[in-house]
Amino acid sequence: MKISIIGTGAVGRILASKLVELGHEVKIGTRNVSDTLANNAKDTYGNPAFKDWHAANSKVGLGTFTETAAFGELVINATNGGNSLTALKLAGDKNLAGKVLIDIANPLDFSKGMPPSLLQGLNNTHSLGEEIQDAFPKTKVVKTLNTMSCGLMVNPNMIGGGDHINFISGNDNEAKSKVRKLLKEFGWRDENLLDIGDITGARATESVLPIWLKVMGVIKTGAFNFKLVK
Repeated sequence: MKISIIGTGAVGRILASKLVELGHEVKIGTRNVSDTLANNAKDTYGNPAFKDWHAANSKVGLGTFTETAAFGELVINATNGGNSLTALKLAGDKNLAGKVLIDIANPLDFSKGMPPSLLQGLNNTHSLGEEIQDAFPKTKVVKTLNTMSCGLMVNPNMIGGGDHINFISGNDNEAKSKVRKLLKEFGWRDENLLDIGDITGARATESVLPIWLKVMGVIKTGAFNFKLVK
């Protein structure tokens, strides 16, 4: 499958590498290609500069947000949640219309330092997932993978034998089925993929972030997830 990833940060890179490993054609998108390739700095987590990562992952295509969105049959939003709408608008409504868009971003506000809070207006009674769906009504938005670190997204077996929870929400059942199939390629067990209904479910999963961040602050690692016990 041709898959577009909007966002060249650590999350987008991990997804891109895994998807290529699984045999998909992948293109990753940025606002300005030349600026992204010219940046020699490591990110805040110590990851190598994008150009170094891209040199080592040459099978991943690179383009602008617009070019990348046009390329894919399926699109993944891996941008910073506070900038997601801007990036997706640059990608273009016509390039997203009719496609499944997996939204894995969270609307985090870092203006007061760490740990971040949720952005005002995108919490409790609304969500980033809904905001994206409202802005792109012809796109089939599915919220998932946003309640864990990026390593676990593509490798659930990293901890607990893969026996932990991942939520899915979205308005289109066929779109959710396609996303579920891709998640199984990552190694997610069907019984651990919990469909919590329409895109308003994104309110709940985005609201997991405050407790997730508190736990990470205590145990000093992002290599954990939550499990549903019945």
